[in-house]
Amino acid sequence: MQRKSTIGAMNTPAAIHRAPSLAVAPPPVLRGADLALLLVAIVWGTSYGVAKGALAYYPVLGFLAVRFLLTTALLAPVALRGTTAAQRWGALRQGLPLGALLLSIFVCEPYGVAHTPASRAAFLISLCVVFTPVAEWALMGQRPSRAVWMCVAVSLCGALLLAGGWQGAWSGGDALMLAAAVLRALMACATARAARHVSPSAAPGAAPVPVLLLTTVQSAVVGLGTLALGWALLPQGLPPLPTWAAASGFWWATAYLVLGCTVFALVAQNWALKHTSPSRVGLLNGTEPAWGGLFAVAWLGGSLGPQGWLGGALVVGAALWMARR
Repeated sequence: MQRKSTIGAMNTPAAIHRAPSLAVAPPPVLRGADLALLLVAIVWGTSYGVAKGALAYYPVLGFLAVRFLLTTALLAPVALRGTTAAQRWGALRQGLPLGALLLSIFVCEPYGVAHTPASRAAFLISLCVVFTPVAEWALMGQRPSRAVWMCVAVSLCGALLLAGGWQGAWSGGDALMLAAAVLRALMACATARAARHVSPSAAPGAAPVPVLLLTTVQSAVVGLGTLALGWALLPQGLPPLPTWAAASGFWWATAYLVLGCTVFALVAQNWALKHTSPSRVGLLNGTEPAWGGLFAVAWLGGSLGPQGWLGGALVVGAALWMARR
């Protein structure tokens, strides 16, 4: 009887009135994956100025080899720990083509920047914001929403303002930067599929290939690929690495680019692609030129006019608005 009366009391109007509200909490300002991608874009935005200083001491291909082989050496011991033979084989099978895509991007970008004005290069690489939704639709069957296309249009206008418009004739450097933008879009979609894919031959309930292992294979492909290209294409081969005493700035730049712009950035981006759409990745990574411009103003003595500040605000604003949806 006492139990019945207790239950009855809970159902009275007064008890119902006192019950705590079950209202849905508002969404976070940024999801974890979106925040990771925004940090990647900020870090990559700073990489151009830092890499420019390092390249004064060593050729592009050789420096890329050093950067990615050091990345592989740092990641491999952690990535291989506790993995099965099936996971390692899956990482090789999926990571080799992804590494080839990444290698192509890192070959196109530095040579493209070397043969076209920096402002045009920044605008052309930002076109990956446009190409990524198209690639996602074509390769993954996910049609972008109207909101995505609106953000893409705003971001593209902002990138054009940030670059100061288009001046001069089309060049080979422009073609390389455009190719890099297309490859970035394909890379985002291919990595998203790999990070979520479970092999049909895997045991029931098996998880996809670990992101850290996949990133390690990608880094090894880029490191070995650029090393081979350096020895094959440079007339005298690769020179000896500069010593710490002669070029400490080179090694400080290398440490930042390896730890921040490669280890952190690649792992964070690959992890984020497992949890969000390539189109969102493209928009958030598309803020990279804006952060690069801000870094140049703050640390390298550069300057931005009102048009550049407006363009940067549009690029970042479009990405953040999309991330909140």
